[in-house]
Amino acid sequence: MIPIRFGTSGWRARVAEDFTFANVRRLTQAIARWLRDNGFAGPVLVGHDTRFLAEEFAAAVASVLTGNGFRVLCSDRDCPTPTLSHAIRDKKASGGIMLTASHNPAEWNGLKFCAGNGAPALPEVTGAIEAIVAKVDTWQELPVGEAERQGLFEFTDFRRAYLDHLVTLLDREVVKRSGLRVVVDLMHGPARDYLDAFLSESGATVRVLHDNRDVTFGGHHPEPAAEQLQELCRAVVEWKADVGLATDGDADRFGVVDRDGSVVNPNHVLGLVARHLLKRRGWRGPLARSVATTHLLDALAQAHGVPCHETPVGFKYLGDLIDRGEAIFAGEESAGLSVRGHLPEKDGILAGLLAAEIVATEGRSLKAILAETFQEVGGFYPLRINLPLTPEGSRSLSARLATPPAELGGRRVLRVQTLDGLKLHLEGGGWALVRPSGTEPVARLYVEARSENERDQLADAIRAFVTG
Repeated sequence: MIPIRFGTSGWRARVAEDFTFANVRRLTQAIARWLRDNGFAGPVLVGHDTRFLAEEFAAAVASVLTGNGFRVLCSDRDCPTPTLSHAIRDKKASGGIMLTASHNPAEWNGLKFCAGNGAPALPEVTGAIEAIVAKVDTWQELPVGEAERQGLFEFTDFRRAYLDHLVTLLDREVVKRSGLRVVVDLMHGPARDYLDAFLSESGATVRVLHDNRDVTFGGHHPEPAAEQLQELCRAVVEWKADVGLATDGDADRFGVVDRDGSVVNPNHVLGLVARHLLKRRGWRGPLARSVATTHLLDALAQAHGVPCHETPVGFKYLGDLIDRGEAIFAGEESAGLSVRGHLPEKDGILAGLLAAEIVATEGRSLKAILAETFQEVGGFYPLRINLPLTPEGSRSLSARLATPPAELGGRRVLRVQTLDGLKLHLEGGGWALVRPSGTEPVARLYVEARSENERDQLADAIRAFVTG
């Protein structure tokens, strides 16, 4: 039996290597036992993305849950993670299990457990489940067909209620009046008939890319990063669109392309959305960001007289603030956000729709709006670098993080922070962060400075510190 550990967002592994039907059943048995031991008796929801054998893995999860006496509502088609999150709340379920590896390559899959509020389970819950699964070598199971006959299983449409909820969060009238032209890249994921349909129903003219299911994701990572968005960039320019939008392999992350075909940094998108809510919508209340996310949010919060909270990496921490009403906006640099009145889970569909609303409201490019924002609060230039890690490299990294430098790139370290990884606050307003990824065998290096030149210098300096 392999050890099963939850990372930043669920358990992920390579299909047929560690992500096997047996291990999925083991983990589901542990979740069922945790639910039962903690007094949960309501239905449990199951969803899956568009990956290889997705329906079969979902059926395996359902068979173990029903074998343990839980009623299961399973999505009647592949669905976005935020849709399952909404359905958990809408159906007042005890929790939900999503089969997805999000933006990871096609040979990976994963299992994510969401609590009854729709949020990713917090570490105290996943830690307890890890302790249970370490002792599980068998499971209780009821075939799906028999469970259906016993009234313990049914396929359910989660889509319509989710889209109806989005209507309450967005200004569709401004989109209708603007004559917005949008290109949407669904990256072969589950957001088809969600992001594109909502925009069309709102009066936008929409062109769609990659809206078919492809378990290989076209041979690319289903991640809306710049290197995967080049076709969208070209389509925006060729079609003279106002904006291009993309979602990842489970539609919880976003990608945004400006009308000139340039990819907008996710950190800057977060800043533009926060500014829009504060300045155009007139919202008031705290903002929240992860430790790795742009300090543009801090500057905007200060300019509008509201606080900005900081959390470890992982949207479960930010979602908790949204759920408790302690933030009106939460964002993380890896292209995740949510807002007041929505879910304690990141949502790439909502993010794209808010970006479209900003363009429709302002009637100009995102680049122009960002330039105006920088005039108001100063410039912020972030960068993330992924360094592959071997097991030996992981050990070496731990030693380096234990001995932070007194200066970096010729700039004095003013404050050392260890909330999640090692974050160095530097004179001049820049910062650098190093942390091991919670989902991949890489080290994440983050830097931000007040100019592009200083940012690039910091990037070289932090890379040299990590690699020796």
